[in-house]
Amino acid sequence: MAGSRIAVIGGGTSCEHEVSLASAAAVTEALTGAGYAVEPLTIDRDGRWLGHAGHLVGLAGAVRVLGSCVAAVPMLHGPGGEDGTLAALCELAGVPYVGSRVRAGAMAMDKWATKLVAEAVGVRTAPGTLVTRARAAAGLPTGPLPAVVKPVSAGSSYGVSLVHDAQRLAAAVEAAFALDDRVLVEEVVHGREIDLAVLGRPDGTRTVAPPLEIVTGRAGFFDLATKYDGSARFLVPAPLRAAQLTSLREAALTVYDALGCAGVARVDFFLTDAGPVLNEVNTMPGFTSHSQVPRMFTAQGVSYLELLELLIADAVAAAGDRRGEHAAPRVG
Repeated sequence: MAGSRIAVIGGGTSCEHEVSLASAAAVTEALTGAGYAVEPLTIDRDGRWLGHAGHLVGLAGAVRVLGSCVAAVPMLHGPGGEDGTLAALCELAGVPYVGSRVRAGAMAMDKWATKLVAEAVGVRTAPGTLVTRARAAAGLPTGPLPAVVKPVSAGSSYGVSLVHDAQRLAAAVEAAFALDDRVLVEEVVHGREIDLAVLGRPDGTRTVAPPLEIVTGRAGFFDLATKYDGSARFLVPAPLRAAQLTSLREAALTVYDALGCAGVARVDFFLTDAGPVLNEVNTMPGFTSHSQVPRMFTAQGVSYLELLELLIADAVAAAGDRRGEHAAPRVG
């Protein structure tokens, strides 16, 4: 597909603006170097759509750009992108796009919905309580401490706090409310932090890349600072026994399919003595060449560019399959 026109979308209005820009820049560089005609689209912090050289094109102009492309690669992490928003825009514009469809993106971004789905299909999650503003006003949960407090629908560990005593719980919940109107208070899970990348193909096959272990020295809490300050170590492949690897792979595939994910998704676990405990699912994870998912596929022998080209080709094929499903039956 080299030479094809591909739209790469970055930025966004969420806290992950800079991370999204970095992913989009890396994708743009790789595709341009391979001979693709890349159409960059950026959503600035105020929600304005920008095209080449930062020229304002607006939403209508962005849709025209999308319509001129073979496929779109949305690289917006977190709310306003990964949550199905951009997938919906591409669906309405009739443009094939990399990543999960609207429903899967929205469900995976909602950590409470993800917990409910995972538990329903037999995958354990951390015991926790959903807190709304009304619930908080009536009294915060009094579960075991320490606890992890997090917004239900935010990404990259924004708004996440580790609370050791009841006096600090209210402040942590209020900080999470700054990013969402629903908050999770979860028990701390003591275990190794293991991430798996699942790649779903249009033909129904599933590939799980070699797992990655995050080593921070603080079991059960990979916070925002640790994520970006360079102190965490990533081990790929994670040193696991055969039985541990099997249980993690089965749990990742079960959750991926139950949510209806497509393309590549990162499924994060705590590996405890009793087995895997799901932490969260990222349907549009970080995507520089140094990000976790590309690292995992590199360990499998799939280069950054090869992974991108595979995702784009699959997006085009899947869109063609969906059009075929809805085509009018031929008569005669």
